Amino acid sequence: MKFPIDKKIIGIGIVALSVIIFSVSFIYLLFNGSLFFNAFRKIIGVSMPIIYGFILAYLMSSIVNFIEEKCLIPLYRRFHVTINRKVMSRMRVFSIIITLIIVFLFIYAFLLIVIPEIYKSLQSIVISFPVYINNLINFVEKILVSYPEIERYMTDIMNEYSSDVYNWISSLLPSMNEFIKSLSLSVISFILTLWDLLIGLIVSIYMLASKEKFIGQTKKILYSLFKFEKANNILKDIRFVDHTFGGFISGKLLDSLIIGIICFICLQFIHIPYSLLISVIVGITNVIPFFGPYLGAIPSALLVLMVNPVQCLYFIIFIFLLQQFDGNFLGPKILGDSTGLSGFWVLFSITIFGGLFGLAGMILGVPLFAIIYAYIRNHVLIRLKKKGYPLETVPYINLKEITADSKFVMMDEDDEFYRLSKETVD
Repeated sequence: MKFPIDKKIIGIGIVALSVIIFSVSFIYLLFNGSLFFNAFRKIIGVSMPIIYGFILAYLMSSIVNFIEEKCLIPLYRRFHVTINRKVMSRMRVFSIIITLIIVFLFIYAFLLIVIPEIYKSLQSIVISFPVYINNLINFVEKILVSYPEIERYMTDIMNEYSSDVYNWISSLLPSMNEFIKSLSLSVISFILTLWDLLIGLIVSIYMLASKEKFIGQTKKILYSLFKFEKANNILKDIRFVDHTFGGFISGKLLDSLIIGIICFICLQFIHIPYSLLISVIVGITNVIPFFGPYLGAIPSALLVLMVNPVQCLYFIIFIFLLQQFDGNFLGPKILGDSTGLSGFWVLFSITIFGGLFGLAGMILGVPLFAIIYAYIRNHVLIRLKKKGYPLETVPYINLKEITADSKFVMMDEDDEFYRLSKETVD
């Protein structure tokens, strides 16, 4: 005798079982979270060479594709060589070798040209530091003589906080051993990171050599686990992630390189000291959206201030003009609308991800949040479309309520919360 199977009861049972499993897992993590996170960190630490390999392969993939599609394939066709699987495999090897040569030449040029100049600048700063401090003191004294009210204000501040400063400096001295210990651990960690990067480079070569095979295997797994509609949507989301990440990171790196070169040329022209060191700082920190220009400009301005206060004013004006050029012209031209985020969401993502993950979060927070934002936005639009509601934002700005028959009731002009706006904020 067969008993009828009630699909509704089975569905309720699955939901109930899922809730129980989730609750038990949550309670376990609540009381044993440290063990779980320690194990997770250990797994991540062991996997770092693979992670570095994936990142390097992802960054070099566009160069490999360009060499194959724009250089080698036209060259082979020009000499009437039949492009088959064997030829493609040979082209891939050539492309990877050329890409590695380009990358290593770029790194070598940076180490050969930039690093010695930076070292000379730092050495000069250390040697001339007493002179710079003396110049700064003389400059401040001239200002205090010219403006006695500022001198009185600064004296009051010094008298009020001098004991706190002395206590803070005194507390630093006993912690020097800890500082030396942490510095030694940092050096060891740096060496281990270099070793992981070396292994990651080897892994990236294997990934680049067989990237089509890996992509095909990933798609095969997707279509075996999900229905074709779901698998198609997943692939579409992966392409969006690739477009957002790839476009933002490569564009931001190119933008920062151009800004660093422009900064160096202009600083040389206006005779700002340590122009190469400052240009490297400005270019590197420019990778960080929004806050980056300020992070690079503040220490650079202080360095120029110690050498020549008047030139510091010129430098600040130049950096302001340079960032206006980057923010309003160069950045949009290179990056375009790669993230689709407004200024508020850019600031929001940098603040949140930077607070959670530090410098890496500040750099990657914008494309990460762009992906989250796009996913939520698409999900909202799909649900609104199913309900037959408008997809644009404008009809909702002055909306008071929606009736049972899906009619939009707008706020009255006398309403306290009435707002009239024609801006579209999707």
